[in-house]
Amino acid sequence: MAAGATAASTFSPARPPAIPLAVRSPYMNTWLEVGSDGGSGGLLPGYWPRFWAGPQPGPVDGSNGAVTAWTGIIKVDGTSYTWMGAPNINGVSPTLVTQTSFEYTSQRSTFIMNVARKVSMNVTFISPVTPTDLKKQSVIGTYLQVTVASLDGATHSTQLYTDTSAEWVSIHATDVAQWSFSSENGIASHKSWRQTQSEFNADYADDAAHWGNWYWSTAASSGMTYQSGSDVTVRQGFLTSGKLSNSQDTNYRAINNAYPVFAFANDLGNVGTTPVTTLYTIVHAQQNAINFNGASGLTKVPSLWTSYFSTDLSMVEFFYKDYPTKTGQIDAKIAADSLAAGGQDYLIINALSTRQAFAGVQLCGAAEKPYLFLKEISSDGNIQTVDVIFPSLPIFLYTNPVLVKYMLDPLYENQEAGKFPQTYSLHDLGANYPNAVGHPSGDGEEMPVEECGNMIIATLAYAQRASDTAYLTAHYNILKQWTGYLVTDSLIPDNQLSTDDFQGKLSNQTNLALKGIIAIEAMATISKLTGNAADAANFSSIAKDYITKWQGFAVVKDANPPHTNLHYQDPASHGLLYNLYADKLLGLSLVPQSVYDMQSTFYPTVTQKYGIPLDTRNFFTKSDWLMWTAAIAGTTTKAMMINKLATWINETPTNRGLTDLYNTQSGDWANNHFIARPVVGGHFALLALNGAPTNAGARRGVEFKA
Repeated sequence: MAAGATAASTFSPARPPAIPLAVRSPYMNTWLEVGSDGGSGGLLPGYWPRFWAGPQPGPVDGSNGAVTAWTGIIKVDGTSYTWMGAPNINGVSPTLVTQTSFEYTSQRSTFIMNVARKVSMNVTFISPVTPTDLKKQSVIGTYLQVTVASLDGATHSTQLYTDTSAEWVSIHATDVAQWSFSSENGIASHKSWRQTQSEFNADYADDAAHWGNWYWSTAASSGMTYQSGSDVTVRQGFLTSGKLSNSQDTNYRAINNAYPVFAFANDLGNVGTTPVTTLYTIVHAQQNAINFNGASGLTKVPSLWTSYFSTDLSMVEFFYKDYPTKTGQIDAKIAADSLAAGGQDYLIINALSTRQAFAGVQLCGAAEKPYLFLKEISSDGNIQTVDVIFPSLPIFLYTNPVLVKYMLDPLYENQEAGKFPQTYSLHDLGANYPNAVGHPSGDGEEMPVEECGNMIIATLAYAQRASDTAYLTAHYNILKQWTGYLVTDSLIPDNQLSTDDFQGKLSNQTNLALKGIIAIEAMATISKLTGNAADAANFSSIAKDYITKWQGFAVVKDANPPHTNLHYQDPASHGLLYNLYADKLLGLSLVPQSVYDMQSTFYPTVTQKYGIPLDTRNFFTKSDWLMWTAAIAGTTTKAMMINKLATWINETPTNRGLTDLYNTQSGDWANNHFIARPVVGGHFALLALNGAPTNAGARRGVEFKA
């Protein structure tokens, strides 16, 4: 690495633990690792981009993610320089360009490079987020735009090179890859895939996809040449001549056998002060996406993009040519709303969280019946985990509430078809994404109060914002069934797990009980909206009785200052009372304002360097719950919580896709390494309250337009 390169680069609005490069789905999830636990310090030249999960075989987390090699080289006046990756070509590593700055927005990561003080480079990665345009959101793709211009006013002979390797195809380096090349309608594409296709990872569970195709594309311009072959051969060809041979290697082989790469070179000519731009795209295409045990039994659910495009290549062409519409409007909207709600620190948090949250989900099904399937990335790989959907709700409620319906629909469809023989809600639809096979024997992880409460609250939150009382009517029977379970077990919950299952089981959990009680009141609202007046009166009476009793069990009145406990038996305990957020989100006004005020006064007395611990069992916290809590805190406490999280983002030594679980004292990992999980959508908790109903039956008056 060039001396002083780290000091030369600035980072705006923060230096994150990992920088999203191609972060668009559970399978397209490539980052530049940054933090000091094993990252680059934020420099693109000299380090390999990596997948969220570690190389296999090995631990899922590993010390680093599996390499998804992405190489960038530039020749200026005959001298070669590396601007991305860490290529070593026959013992030669081209001099690294100097990175002078980095900036991220909600969709974009931009690096500014200085090449020998002769030319500048703007290297921009865009993983688009289009929550209100399902056609565009259905395409799993990322743009890479490279713009070159003279720095010194002179013209410079310039050639640009990029490649991706077969490592994108699998995180198992001994898997055999295959590839081809095509040029259609002005778009040149390298296609690569795992030679042995196994739809839905039927051969074995894995965090990378065993089926589908990867497309690495650019414009088929007169100055473009291409080549596939071994990394050393192809890159050496460019170093020698500044162009490629327009040839294909047909020796399909293991990924780690003379690493196959898929390259483009572009002769930019003599570059002066007028910028010259080259656009690339990388797209992941799977015809079928999810194996789902729905109302009609086990079915293959297609990727939603297949409703709009007849072939992979037509989708790739659409995506490439759609680039001019990427104006950054959503980035500006999220930035403005975040600044208004929580200042610059809150912008730091939300801009970094956006791509990660949307990359945990994938649109599937058909245009007339979409599904949004979610992967519980890193923590266990489950599909449609209810208590992962729940913390992620704010970003979807804020950007397009119907996306919440598309997440809930598969859960309702499976359970209402009688495929989960319990009176409480299931925890997930399957142990391993993408197999949403359910739990027809009634097994799976048990979080009965947790998941019943989550389903009821999430359903009402969607229906309020979409004015969709028909949805409440359609699912009324099972919602009432789950509420019955809560009436029995939520005031004094027995020994069970909550969503924070890494903390273990606990009886009489204060925060868990609160979720159940709020959900009972939410069901009273559902009953009222659907014309079930007797149920409404009954459930509301129970909820009001329970919340009074809950305060007697939960509030440690003799403490200075008073606060709620972690569980009823222990007055010395405390925790983040994040489930209180649902009362505000739904406009229920069930919980007295005095409880909000009490907690807001208490939290600053137990805060640590990087935030408030989740509870008294250790110094770990969850960033999603921290922001849920901040959203309902008083002004000073809210600002403190947001600042603690933004400071942690800048300073944490963790080096992977934003973890939501960390040590509030050291800023490092907790015992569990949670990586790149979609729950960071919960960071949008403040924005999801914008226009929240002031009474439980009202529709919010704020629309997301970007």
